[in-house]
Amino acid sequence: MVTTALPIAGPVDLRLGGEADVQAACGLMHVHGRRSGRPARLGLDYATIVATELSEIGALAVRFARRRGLLLRSAYTSLAQAALLAVSQYLAAATADDPPEPVVPGGPPFRSTEGVPFEIETLDPFVWQRFWQRLDTAPSAIRRGWRPFQQRFATATCPLPAALFTRTATLPIAALEQTAAETGMSLVRVSAVALTGLPPYVLSGRSMPVARPLEVALPLSGMVVLESCRRVQGPMAGLVLSMLGARVIRIEPPGGDPLRGVPPMTGGVSARFHALNHGKETVEIDLATGRSDLLDLAGDADVFLHNWAPGKDARWNLSATDVAGARPGIVYAHASGWGDALGPNPPVGTDFVVQAYAGVPPSLMTVVDVFGGLVCAHGIVDALCHGHSRVESSLLSAAARLNALSGPPCSVPLRVPVCTDLAALADDPRFARALVRDGCVVPAAPWEFTR
Repeated sequence: MVTTALPIAGPVDLRLGGEADVQAACGLMHVHGRRSGRPARLGLDYATIVATELSEIGALAVRFARRRGLLLRSAYTSLAQAALLAVSQYLAAATADDPPEPVVPGGPPFRSTEGVPFEIETLDPFVWQRFWQRLDTAPSAIRRGWRPFQQRFATATCPLPAALFTRTATLPIAALEQTAAETGMSLVRVSAVALTGLPPYVLSGRSMPVARPLEVALPLSGMVVLESCRRVQGPMAGLVLSMLGARVIRIEPPGGDPLRGVPPMTGGVSARFHALNHGKETVEIDLATGRSDLLDLAGDADVFLHNWAPGKDARWNLSATDVAGARPGIVYAHASGWGDALGPNPPVGTDFVVQAYAGVPPSLMTVVDVFGGLVCAHGIVDALCHGHSRVESSLLSAAARLNALSGPPCSVPLRVPVCTDLAALADDPRFARALVRDGCVVPAAPWEFTR
């Protein structure tokens, strides 16, 4: 039997009475409220849900460690540590070497002339331009809108020009959807119904991971994870595995991941990138031509994790079967946007369109991306523990799990002040045991394992 505990404050030296206090004290209200210009509680008990996921991951990790001969007995985490992990990118940005970024309120969803709310998504500036040009939008508004639209993942706010909202409000939703389809824009209506019923991840196949020597007393010590991921979901999964003791090797394109250079910077690297990737090693490989290099690395790995777009694995001949040819029994994990729920050609699978489709209480925090990383890591640890070789998870399955674990937010009066400055939180000695200063400030590993 594995002993687990889920206290509220954990190593944070504050008298926290529950979810509302944690959201207030640990920065969740502050970040979520950037869209409206004032701290606001999330529409779900996010710290509790994240902490529950971390607790389950910790318990599975202890079981796996016991199979490998490490006599661990318990795994402890807390709501406060879960909340700090959830705001880790914003905390890192607030404590970077560069000056603080101005935060201007604003953001979607857009609305059609019938009042139908919807989200749009593209990672391509030319698609952005084509979509708005087809809607006869003022060129100056199109230009000014692109940067805050792309930056919303990093800043949790999106102050778009009013002309963009005004223009969509003059058109019926059917016309907007047709224009999106013709220009390559992903457009998803905001669902009023919370999606549930999807498994958080799907395990298949059989694996026989090699029991590696245990270097230190962490559950995944000696395990090797190859991670070929961008943005938030996949890197968060790799970070969790690293915090559990695994050696994580990131595969990046020649010249490195472009997100390394996105301000604010700390020690020559993006603070937000650092928040998700500190403690990992890096190898640069062009996957279009360097298949053999990746397979050489896979030959000595226990897990291969990627979040490539649909079809990339087949195009590069790096499917689960291909990678297993280099290392039979390796755990092959794919963290996607939509899974197979929307067919072979789904919309762009990012946080905010998945939130909209799944009916998650809306936020410009990356609530689904972060939780999706935890769900993926949960699946990988489960696969290691129970001898499976395939893990399929998605942002959509994570959103469904968020909805399934949600209930009406508790309306308990706050007992603590609301954090309005993450840099001040980072300097507060009451948080010292839960944080690490590594250039910028990032959360410490959220578990304590005992024998």
